Amino acid sequence: MDETLNIRQLVRENIRDLVPYSSARDEYSGSASVFLDANENPHNIPLNRYPDPRQIEVKKMIARIKGQQVENLFLGNGSDEGIDLLFRVLCEPGIDNVITVDPTYGMYGVCAGINNVEQRSVLLRTDFTLDADAVLKAVDDRTKMIFLCSPNNPTSNSLDREVVMRIIREVNCMVVVDEAYIDFSREEGTGFPSSTKSTGFPRLTKSMLSHVPEKKNLVVLQTLSKAWGLAGIRLGMVFAHEELIGYLSNVKYPYNINSLTMESALKSLADQSLRENWVNQILVERRKLNERLKSFAFVKRIFPSDANFLLVKMEDPSDVYEFLMNRGIIVRDRSSVPLCEGCLRITVGTEAENLQLCDALDTYNQTKDNV
Repeated sequence: MDETLNIRQLVRENIRDLVPYSSARDEYSGSASVFLDANENPHNIPLNRYPDPRQIEVKKMIARIKGQQVENLFLGNGSDEGIDLLFRVLCEPGIDNVITVDPTYGMYGVCAGINNVEQRSVLLRTDFTLDADAVLKAVDDRTKMIFLCSPNNPTSNSLDREVVMRIIREVNCMVVVDEAYIDFSREEGTGFPSSTKSTGFPRLTKSMLSHVPEKKNLVVLQTLSKAWGLAGIRLGMVFAHEELIGYLSNVKYPYNINSLTMESALKSLADQSLRENWVNQILVERRKLNERLKSFAFVKRIFPSDANFLLVKMEDPSDVYEFLMNRGIIVRDRSSVPLCEGCLRITVGTEAENLQLCDALDTYNQTKDNV
């Protein structure tokens, strides 16, 4: 339905009519040498200056790397800012609704609660696959967004691309595909690396970004936090139709991305080989950690992973969780999450960190054997 989608009609009336804050630097596109517009302290260069409110240089580099147009890109303080702004732009509090496919990333529901927007939860199937019919059945004329996380957190699997495309085609609302873990997803069915002639790993799973220019109701979220190792700078990306990007830009705070974040991003993005090397190392460690965890009697199942973590079903996850915590090793207990009963989520660390984890689990295993 995206061919006839009217983005303006989806946007809240007050946001359509909003006159956004505009600084002199939003209005000026040249190269200035004297800045007397923003009441800044003239000393302590360069940190005395407000950052570029449009983040032009960073956007140009990201757009080039991702094969997208700058006009289709919004940068936020982490993906969470993008998620929150989508709610604020599209959803009328107390009237509209969004659909989440659970279990999934918790911030979708948190943002729904903060913005007083109904969250309709549709469960994945028991094998963690996406049920398009169930999702479509939950949609009504007040549905503004459907959130699909792929690869999904915490289930670690990628959602079927054709099923996702079917949902995009058949709804008249925004479909938000969160690809935070896309760099760790490979096209072979096991979710684990195997040898190839080029990089030693299966080909990277294709992103939904290629459909952004043609699908007006598709929003793709990505981040520098995972594969790029830049969680500390908090830089998230929203790719969407330029009209929606314009509304997000109108609502954001004037200088939402700070200078140090942009400087770090530009430096890291200039060397893509770092990301590739880190991702490959994580894939190797993911395979090794998976094999080691299989050896423990209390581990009942390890789900195939397309992410930088493993979802592991255990006999007594809360006991294992406490045991590890008391030894300074923090994992995530997902036992209370639907379909993840009895599961811990374990991030793949460095070789040394993974060995420390497994040594602790070996000790735990021995204590259980001696009881």
